[in-house]
Amino acid sequence: MAVSTAELEPAPATGVDAGSDRPEPRWRPALTSIILATYNERENICETINGIFRSVPGEVEVIVVDDDSPDQTWKLVEALNDDRIKLIRRVSTRGLASAFNRGIIESRGDAVGWMDADMCMPPDLLPVMIDRLADHDVAVGSRYAPGARDDRHWLRVLASRCINRFAGLVLGYGIRDYDSGFVVLRRTVFDRVSLIPTGYGAYFMEFLYTCRRKGLTVCEVPYVFRDRTRGVSKSAPSLLKFLWTGLGYVTRVLVARLRRID
Repeated sequence: MAVSTAELEPAPATGVDAGSDRPEPRWRPALTSIILATYNERENICETINGIFRSVPGEVEVIVVDDDSPDQTWKLVEALNDDRIKLIRRVSTRGLASAFNRGIIESRGDAVGWMDADMCMPPDLLPVMIDRLADHDVAVGSRYAPGARDDRHWLRVLASRCINRFAGLVLGYGIRDYDSGFVVLRRTVFDRVSLIPTGYGAYFMEFLYTCRRKGLTVCEVPYVFRDRTRGVSKSAPSLLKFLWTGLGYVTRVLVARLRRID
């Protein structure tokens, strides 16, 4: 399918709130960096990028870290030819946490966020999350905070709820969605906390826990998480995968709890 730069929509001057009566926030970043880690997301990537540019107020850069997708997601992003997009194609490196970490290193914004590229996480929640940074260091898109909902396959919801219940009991701090993976934060967070670039979802639990242990404030912003409508999920439900993944999460939660924080 041929793609032209016309598929990429220009961002409105004031973002999603243009023309509304919503008051100006007390803190707004001069530049917001949003990182997308991709692998075979050709069917969703343009819509996700457009959603970010439509929603995020002010200046924004989108950093796409693609692990050499066989469906050539990287080529589609490259064809957009937009100065607001930075494409990083990794040929010999794989992994979700390491991809986000690479994006963080390459980012320039004083607000930095990351999310999935499959449209399960709504880009129009980003301005709400950014607004919450006026009072918090970290804003997390939450599937389990009051008012939120998780609309995926029941087995995936069960697995996620069990993992989060365990993490909440062991790690504490009242966080309901420890493995959210949908976040916006002040860049100053990285002065005190580093992301450990290994693993799939458990890296995020460790990251949030370290933020709280170091005295940083974390808020959860509720949203409705819907399963992807296009493309193939990388975490299709199965009992064996649930048990194997769960064991990895339990191990990492316990290690995080016992690790010394300097």
